[in-house]
Amino acid sequence: MADITHRRVLKIALPIVLSNVTVPLLGAVDTGVVGQLGQAAPIGAVGLGAVILSTIYWVFGFLRMGTTGLVAQSHGARDPAETGAILTRALLIGGVAGLAFILLQAVLFRAAFAIAPASAEVESLTRDYLAIRIWGAPATICLYAITGWLIAVERTRGVLAVQVWTNGLNMLLDVVFVLGLGWGVQGVAAATLIAEWTGLALGLYLCRAAFAGGQWRDWARVFDRARIARMLQVNGDIMLRSVLLQGAFTSFVFLGARFGDVTLAANQVLLQFLQITAFGLDGFAFAAESLVGQAVGARRAGEVRRAAAVSGQWGLVGAVALGIAFWLAGPALIDILTTEPHVRAAARDYLPWVAFAPVIGIASWMLDGIFIGATLSREMRNAMIVSVAVYVVALLSLPPVWGNHGLWAALMILNMVRGLTMAALYPRAERAAA
Repeated sequence: MADITHRRVLKIALPIVLSNVTVPLLGAVDTGVVGQLGQAAPIGAVGLGAVILSTIYWVFGFLRMGTTGLVAQSHGARDPAETGAILTRALLIGGVAGLAFILLQAVLFRAAFAIAPASAEVESLTRDYLAIRIWGAPATICLYAITGWLIAVERTRGVLAVQVWTNGLNMLLDVVFVLGLGWGVQGVAAATLIAEWTGLALGLYLCRAAFAGGQWRDWARVFDRARIARMLQVNGDIMLRSVLLQGAFTSFVFLGARFGDVTLAANQVLLQFLQITAFGLDGFAFAAESLVGQAVGARRAGEVRRAAAVSGQWGLVGAVALGIAFWLAGPALIDILTTEPHVRAAARDYLPWVAFAPVIGIASWMLDGIFIGATLSREMRNAMIVSVAVYVVALLSLPPVWGNHGLWAALMILNMVRGLTMAALYPRAERAAA
């Protein structure tokens, strides 16, 4: 295993940061192209359809994290057979899940519209969009596994290549299908579908080392009961942890609505700052996942400590830089995101919370990466249960006294407690390598 240096951490992290830049760009192009049709309904249909599918696919985000931790450990242990078998298992899960979504699409979409009803026109256009996009479900979910595998073996330039290709082709086809051929909402869906499947093909090519030597079709290993049980345990814990975290953020949005439309809109604007924070700091957490996982697989506790320290230093640098940027440039960014004067004023009032958020939350985000690499999924789950319980207490006590400031304080407490609880459990990561 090569030395863990600052250069190595940046080599893993920076391509992830760059690849994340393409995600909001795609959403902007989708909206902008449909907006040229001069009608509100197509914009709403594309937005609603994208939210429905992203919510469905989000459940399988564990496949990315679980694959990274398990593959990094087998890679560190110099076990290429298991490295390939893990990817095969993850791809089988992704493929089966995607096919299930295709078969159950009528039930899923009926439930989605019952939860988020829309006008007859928007719902009709959204159904047209979903009827095309759902055929990309196997590709999208399998790409989670491929991304996890590439991160684990430090091939994050491959992640960048897949993202740039998929989102770049999607944007190009958006223009051709919608503005050139006049396909409207269906054109946006078709563009995404083609991009997803070609992105999967590129991803499989970049993972070709996993298939070398035929280990991917070593079915006795792929379907080994103990290894499957371990994979299911890790992924199940991560999924529960993610559901709890998503529930906490969803409750933040819903409770913000109680303070009026202006406050709700201001919170929505400021949540974009948190999204920028996630995009900016993901790379360093992913570096921790890969390097810690390899150190655990190689049974080198000292390397776990070194990986956590070096990646954590860069994460802290990024968090401080983002916090300063939000403090100084936040008012200008708010003005770009909204033109409504009352929303601008409210967002400025709550801006200090998001300026401090990166520094408050960096420990929890970096420790997430460390725990994923060490496959301490049960500890992640338990830390999240404790943190959400404290968050609920904060929600019950702070907003009634401080209003929306109390709501933001509760969210900061959630991330702070996550960091503290996982920090207390960190020694287990080093023991996992020992």
